[in-house]
Amino acid sequence: MSSTRAAPPDRPPARRRGRTGAADRRMTWRDRLYRFDMRYVPYLMIAPFFLLFVVFGLFPLLFNAVVSLRNYRLDDPTLPYWAGAENFSRLIADEDFWNALANTFGIFLLSTVPQLLLALLVASLLNRKLRAQTWWRVGVLLPYVTPIVASTMVFSVFFSRDFGMANWALGLLGIGGADDPIDWRADKLHAWIAIATMVNWKWIGYNALLYLAAMQSIPRDVYEAAAIDGAGPWKQLWRITVPMIQPVVLFTVILSTIGGLQLFTEPMLFDPNAQAATGGPDGEWQTIAQLIYKVGWKDLNLGYAAAMSWALFLIILIVAGLNYLLTNRLSGGRR
Repeated sequence: MSSTRAAPPDRPPARRRGRTGAADRRMTWRDRLYRFDMRYVPYLMIAPFFLLFVVFGLFPLLFNAVVSLRNYRLDDPTLPYWAGAENFSRLIADEDFWNALANTFGIFLLSTVPQLLLALLVASLLNRKLRAQTWWRVGVLLPYVTPIVASTMVFSVFFSRDFGMANWALGLLGIGGADDPIDWRADKLHAWIAIATMVNWKWIGYNALLYLAAMQSIPRDVYEAAAIDGAGPWKQLWRITVPMIQPVVLFTVILSTIGGLQLFTEPMLFDPNAQAATGGPDGEWQTIAQLIYKVGWKDLNLGYAAAMSWALFLIILIVAGLNYLLTNRLSGGRR
């Protein structure tokens, strides 16, 4: 009986095994590089932003909170180090603070609400088929790219009492006139209107382009179906366009709230005596940002100015949150 032996399995040559091992090592190195690229490189790419934010954003915020609890006066370093909540309790009885708060909200309402409504209307017009579309779209952005100091100085002359073009234009309509010109710096309401006009002129075009970019993503079929159902342009704007661009509307509302409550340059340069930072002879248009600057760098009371800045920070958070909820509710509550 003959016995058969199984043939041994084929073995690759030694050189071939060596090549396979090197390839495996190369694949392992590639796998590690791939894992590093997928797991860690994104964090390395965004790390510079967070480093800059910690150095120039978070640290000043926390340091400002510490300063708000101190008697930090540049002209009297002998005061006790800690003031506790004294700087914050002082705000409650400070008439200048409440006057600046009222001015800030007055200018904020006269600028933000018309600004966003007019931006919606301008964006709706630009979204139509117009001749020289690019020219019109670039044109509405020109006020935004104009330096704010230059535009504010021009508007300061525009709203001057005796030779301002604002009074001349109103005189053509029978309002005021050469015999009884409006003094735009004499009372709160006229000063608020003048400063709000500066803000609106600068930011309407910017917000309109944001709305226009969002409107470009709305399918034309939606408007055609609405037109067949009898919806006119006005109804299409408020029933179709605004709900469908709601995220951008919320974005502009929050940005306008932050910027409006931190208003500084326009009211500062509107005052002929800008270096005093008083916002008029009796503080007719002095905003909280102006008051913080005056208390900190004119009165040299940095501790009290820091407390004011934290109060403004909390006010902005509350108002921005309320505006977000209100806008979300009015636009249909889709987000």
